[in-house]
Amino acid sequence: MKATIDGRVLAESDDIVETGGYQYFPPAAVHTECLEKAEKTESDHACPHGVQFYDVVLDGVRHARAAWSYEAPRPAMQAVGGRFGFWEDVVVG
Repeated sequence: MKATIDGRVLAESDDIVETGGYQYFPPAAVHTECLEKAEKTESDHACPHGVQFYDVVLDGVRHARAAWSYEAPRPAMQAVGGRFGFWEDVVVG
């Protein structure tokens, strides 16, 4: 499975965990050099799983909060802890 944006591959792996309609990639499969931590919002701080959103930045174009990871997932989300999910401008398939 791949996660792409503007025709560029952000992540690629067969080791995918799907939950809640989202696919989560292992960190080693993600081009993390394209990710910049986004400032946490009030909603982020309220998330019980310790969510951290990331902006995807490619060629000077910023795709705000297009990726995320759960840093302290509760038991129901343990399988995706530390993995990356994508949405918004990112195509996963």
